[in-house]
Amino acid sequence: MSDTRTVVLVEGASDKSAVEALAERRGCDLAAEGVSVVAMGGATNIRTYLGRFGPAGSGLRLAGLCDAGEEEDFRRGLELAGLGSGLGRGDMEALGFFVCVADLEDELIRALGAAAVERVVEAEGDLGSFRTLQRQPAWRGRDAHDQLRRFMSAGSGRKIRYSRLLVAALDLGRVPRPLDLLLAHLWGSRTG
Repeated sequence: MSDTRTVVLVEGASDKSAVEALAERRGCDLAAEGVSVVAMGGATNIRTYLGRFGPAGSGLRLAGLCDAGEEEDFRRGLELAGLGSGLGRGDMEALGFFVCVADLEDELIRALGAAAVERVVEAEGDLGSFRTLQRQPAWRGRDAHDQLRRFMSAGSGRKIRYSRLLVAALDLGRVPRPLDLLLAHLWGSRTG
C-alpha cells in the first residue's frame, strides 16, 4: 500500500469484489490511480481503519460503502475520526461514504431484476440449488428478490463470487446509486 493515496473502506470481501469489478468495467485502474479497496471484516471495525488511514493515521483520502443497517457505525466512526459532527447521510456522501439500501446484494438484484439474476445463477450451474431453496418451507411463496438475496448469502464464498458476476451482468446505465456515487466520488465524470 506504499503507493496508495486513497483507501475505500468496505464491510466485506463481496463489497470489495463488486467495487473492483465495477471499476474494471468502467476502465478505472485502481492500482494505477493509487486506490486500495479494503475489506474491514465488518462495519464495527470502521473506527480502527479510520484511525489507521485517516487524519490521525496515514492521512490518506478516504471513501467507503456500507449497508443501511451499519450506517450508524460508519457515522460514529467518521465523527470520532474528526471528520465532522452531527453527520447526516448527505454529509457522509460529501465525505465519500455511501449507504446501500438493505445491502449491496439487494442493490444489485434490484438493478438487474430477479429474472436476470436467475439467468446468472443458471449460467453458474447453481439453478438447482436455488430451486431447492425456493422449495424450503421458510422460502416457499416468497418474493424472488428475497429468495435470491438469501441464496447469495447462503453457501461458502457465494456472496463474493456472485458480487463480481452480478456487476459483470449490469447495464452500466443502471448501476446501483451507492456504487455509482462511490466511483463518481473517486473519479468524477470519467465513471459515466
